Amino acid sequence: MTENKKLLGKLIIIAVVMFGFAYALNPFYRQICEALGINVLTQKDGTVALDQNTQVDKSRNVTIEFDGNAQGPWRFRPTQASMTVHPGELNTVMYEVVNTQPREMNAQAIPSYAPQNAMPYFMKVECFCFKQQTLKPKEARQMPVVFYIDPKLPRDVKTITLSYTFFEVGGGLVKTAAN
Repeated sequence: MTENKKLLGKLIIIAVVMFGFAYALNPFYRQICEALGINVLTQKDGTVALDQNTQVDKSRNVTIEFDGNAQGPWRFRPTQASMTVHPGELNTVMYEVVNTQPREMNAQAIPSYAPQNAMPYFMKVECFCFKQQTLKPKEARQMPVVFYIDPKLPRDVKTITLSYTFFEVGGGLVKTAAN
């Protein structure tokens, strides 16, 4: 029985030492990293320096015009008509769609660009056009397009028009429990 008590005492000591080591590891690691100048998350004054996007061409302005066309029983439009951007700068525009029908509908948006030679330089990071949308009866939704213009855009292109046509997918038939 005394051997069991000795073993229990040793295990408790080991557990306390392991807990203390784990507790001290985070500040110890932070001090080592700060001393070596690696993996520094914040500056010494506590402020975080934000990286600047060096790909943004602030010497150029490009006007982006937005258009929305609906091929079906809904309202579809951009929430703003245009914006002026710098190539390389990340931007967001919202499009709004309203299903005016008393039934659920599946729809898809297809983009087009003018001038056509600007298309390879219009880079979408996030877009509702990437997948089919399901709209509930009378549902209104705002959907983002997050994009940037590639700085390699030819200098003679000053205006780009992004136009979406929003159309119903599946012929307007939605399966119900009775079907």
